[in-house]
Amino acid sequence: MTAKWILIAIGVVSVAAVASVLIGQASERSKAEQMATDLLGGATQPRNTVVSFDALTDLPPPVARYFRHVLVDGQQVIHLVRMQQSGVLRTSTAATSWSSFNASQVVVPPATGFLWNAKIEMPLGTHVRVLDSYSSGVGSGRASLLSAFAIASETGVPELNSGALHRYLAEAVWFPTALLPQSGVSWSSIDDFSALATLADGSTTVSLEFRFNDVGEVTGIYSDGRFGRFDGTYRRVPWEGRFRDYQTHAGMRVPFYGEVGWYDGGVLLWVWKGDIIKVQYEFEP
Repeated sequence: MTAKWILIAIGVVSVAAVASVLIGQASERSKAEQMATDLLGGATQPRNTVVSFDALTDLPPPVARYFRHVLVDGQQVIHLVRMQQSGVLRTSTAATSWSSFNASQVVVPPATGFLWNAKIEMPLGTHVRVLDSYSSGVGSGRASLLSAFAIASETGVPELNSGALHRYLAEAVWFPTALLPQSGVSWSSIDDFSALATLADGSTTVSLEFRFNDVGEVTGIYSDGRFGRFDGTYRRVPWEGRFRDYQTHAGMRVPFYGEVGWYDGGVLLWVWKGDIIKVQYEFEP
């Protein structure tokens, strides 16, 4: 009789645990869906919805060469991007182990925002769900164990807002019409193969150095001080990203591989490496 009741108790606890996970996953999924809805609702009508190469004459030469290489004269600007990614990441430059991830990302250039929804594999068959976003001038990050139980969440901190806008600007190589002056980006010359891009959104302004090759592709980006969280404290640290494997999709040329890292003691240490598995674009009418 005792063994029977022990088995019953174990069964009850197991059912309760599964129910708790399912309820938590439904709640976290609802949060992600609401974030995507809010992001889409923040889109405004672009000032100019058509790409014009005639408007590129005042840009630094490598920037004009880039747009002429990756875009089509007369095409519509991008309204919405949906991407699927896979790759590896680590939680800090000091971490010795890398974790695999699969992620979906929604970007709405007219809203200057994105939502990154990633499943990161962890030991013992577990995983952590990470939601990173920038929407309406606010950056946020949320992590949940088994996509059910929140273990970290932060929203609206000025340093987080800045870091998220830096990320949006760097990743615009995947939705290149967002880098046009008509999309709010201003460009200043550095040399024949680099230029500084500056983007202001609300009270936050960020700048990134874009680096180009002879063909006209962006091969990398660099900031001498992007905000990141290190040992529980936000600090501005040099940050760099590199891109390659350009492919033509929807008439545009975009890189299908990227990697980013932080500098520590003058040494670049990678923390994220990923491939674009699938990308879909919707254009302004």
